Amino acid sequence: MADEKLTFTLESGDVVIKLRPDLAPGHVERIKELAGEGFYDGVVFHRVIPGFMAQGGDPTGTGMGGSDKPDLKAEFNSEPHVRGTCSMARTQAPNSANSQFFICFDDAHFLDGQYTVWGQVESGMEHIDALPKGEPPASPGKIVKATVS
Repeated sequence: MADEKLTFTLESGDVVIKLRPDLAPGHVERIKELAGEGFYDGVVFHRVIPGFMAQGGDPTGTGMGGSDKPDLKAEFNSEPHVRGTCSMARTQAPNSANSQFFICFDDAHFLDGQYTVWGQVESGMEHIDALPKGEPPASPGKIVKATVS
């Protein structure tokens, strides 16, 4: 179980994320479950804001969708939102995270303590940097395959 990794294979290469069950055990379990079911395969990054973050995990590609699993109870933690931080997207309701996540391009400390951090990019951040920008991008980048190891 120690040092489990989530790999998002993008069209440009692999992004390897160190999972942090010590911070957010429920969220890590959900991400692993969804990845194992192939939920993230083919899902696009529908919101990519330069200098801020890339958001994905919505099978509809609109930012309004999620999985058919129940929403997660918030696991807010003190881990800072810095470059490469992986955190869960949610609505205004704290306990509304489901399958959508975002990866920070730069420090975003205004998010600290309000979103659940569940991982950190260890390698391949250049592939996140290279994602097409926009809300939504004209031709969004996508996760070809998500695997846990």
